[in-house]
Amino acid sequence: MNISIVTQFPKLYEPFLETSIIGRAQREGRVQFNCADLFSFVRPKERVDAPAFGHGVGMLLRPEVVEKAIVAQEKAHGPAYKIFFSPQGKRLTQNDLVRLARIASERKHLMLVPSRYEGMDARVEQVYADELISIGDFVLMGGDVPAMVLLEGLLRLMPGIVGKQESVERESFAGPFFDYPAYTEPVEWHGLKVPDVIRSGNHAAIETWRQETAARNTVMRNFDWLRSQSITRAQRDLTRVQIPNHYVALMHTDVLVGPERTEGVTSVTSIDIHDIARSSRTYGVEKFFIATPLIDQQKIVQKFLDFWHGGAGEKYNPSRYEAMRLVDVRDNFDAVVTAIREAEGKEPVVVATSARADSSDVLLTYGDQGTVWQQDRPVLLLFGTGRGLSERLMARADYVLDPVEGLPEFNHLSVRSAAAVVLDRWLGLNRRQ
Repeated sequence: MNISIVTQFPKLYEPFLETSIIGRAQREGRVQFNCADLFSFVRPKERVDAPAFGHGVGMLLRPEVVEKAIVAQEKAHGPAYKIFFSPQGKRLTQNDLVRLARIASERKHLMLVPSRYEGMDARVEQVYADELISIGDFVLMGGDVPAMVLLEGLLRLMPGIVGKQESVERESFAGPFFDYPAYTEPVEWHGLKVPDVIRSGNHAAIETWRQETAARNTVMRNFDWLRSQSITRAQRDLTRVQIPNHYVALMHTDVLVGPERTEGVTSVTSIDIHDIARSSRTYGVEKFFIATPLIDQQKIVQKFLDFWHGGAGEKYNPSRYEAMRLVDVRDNFDAVVTAIREAEGKEPVVVATSARADSSDVLLTYGDQGTVWQQDRPVLLLFGTGRGLSERLMARADYVLDPVEGLPEFNHLSVRSAAAVVLDRWLGLNRRQ
């Protein structure tokens, strides 16, 4: 396989391509590198870059110079699959590396075209780029380091380049879970000991520990990666036990009501009970609490639940019966917290939701699950009826979730719709691979 690199700094690649596994692969003839120096495609003292049109600063690589280099490399080594690097490109993932390794094996010629300065004339990418790659949401001084990152990840997937294929197949990002922690001698270092199970010689116990630890580390450190993958039922079950128990409370007290947004109480509606119960069951919530201090409202809800919690409800609609079994009625927020504490033996982490959260709140995004879950406490998600949770109750929350918003300014979702969106963003799968 031939890999061409079109660059202003070919010497930058010399030690990189001659070192370690990549150097060995090149010496064994498994891969051949060709660095095309952009300066060799201009006359002496002629620049390879030019100022960008329009106001502002910055130099761009000239399109005709890059074109000469691309044409020359394809003339020498055949048609290439051409990868350009830019912060505007698709973010590189392990699945992309697997796909690109397959393309490289089929095409036999891969060309990397890193840029420098402010980039290159956009027309070069339009005409020649088969793919535009970014290695993350940050800006470097050029594309040469990203090109090396891609080579590191790509070449280890090529047959025969890495000695033990098992190390490739079981590593982080090769599946939904990270790789498990590894240890060597000494047994104790800086007061930290190698886990006893690793030294037990019990292969079944070691494998179980590795799977559980890999799953927990992935859940806590990069749940967004895990949820983006296609995972088996067994992997789902392993994931679920790593996530602390979640509870939902729909507040009909300590909420704002009326145009003046005064603190008050709202009425319970059956459609909220039905829909939020089904959402709660779908996303693995332990209990769905309805908090109302009004005795008449409690009686109405209890009569409603008596049907669904009994045999008649199960016979009428088994799936609805299963969801409605999660519903529990309590007087207020404190009663909800007490019920969770009694069930779990721990105080819950309270996460409030609001359509009007401001900068004074301790805001969580939907990528911050690990911040909450690493506390090893149950999680209570609070939803407000009326015009939302009162300031007094919001102040008792440990965190506030980013509001559910669209691009328009209108932001008046029903609480049952908002609950479904929040639970999906916080606990749901989101396959993108």
